[in-house]
Amino acid sequence: MNLFLPFFFGFLSAVVGVIPPGLINMTAAKISLFDGKKRALVFVLGALLVIFFQTYISVIFAQYIDKHQEVVILLREIGLFIFIALTVYFLKFAKKPQIKENLTVKSKRSRFFMGMVISAINFFPIPYYVLISVAMASYNVFTFKPLPIYSLVTGVVAGSFMVFYFYVVFFNKMKTKADYLINNMNKMIGTITGVVALLTLFNILKFYLK
Repeated sequence: MNLFLPFFFGFLSAVVGVIPPGLINMTAAKISLFDGKKRALVFVLGALLVIFFQTYISVIFAQYIDKHQEVVILLREIGLFIFIALTVYFLKFAKKPQIKENLTVKSKRSRFFMGMVISAINFFPIPYYVLISVAMASYNVFTFKPLPIYSLVTGVVAGSFMVFYFYVVFFNKMKTKADYLINNMNKMIGTITGVVALLTLFNILKFYLK
């Protein structure tokens, strides 16, 4: 099994999931502004530790689901409607992401622990990476074996770190001028979810036409 593909898709999935302005990346950016980049990166490391375990748990749960093909087909069909809905939303209805100016950072204590806590209260990664893992396995680019699992988890952590680092380092530039990525984020995400929806539809039709 090629270990690069699980890493690549894990990396890509993390970038898509983390890049919209959210609590973790915006808090990291604020810490960078007020306390410096080093403390912001300590916060990011705390968040990444939790993301590592969340992703690993997601993949283990996905392994159980993958053994029950009736559940896999159901998830594909549910995922198809979800990805279609996301595509329509991001391309037609979503507002341009805004960088909130009133986000405050109260704690002055351990940034590492703070990163862990804020990441832990975000439950979105678990169902997200369950769906990603099952989809990858159905396309035969991922198997539930130790090395591919760790490759996928490492890719997710690496992709998350890249986005968090982007927010920590480039937050000021993002505030002062219209950044191309921010302005076109909805179109980019909508295009990606649209492609995934088409691939999912193809996979469903392929199953039923056997």
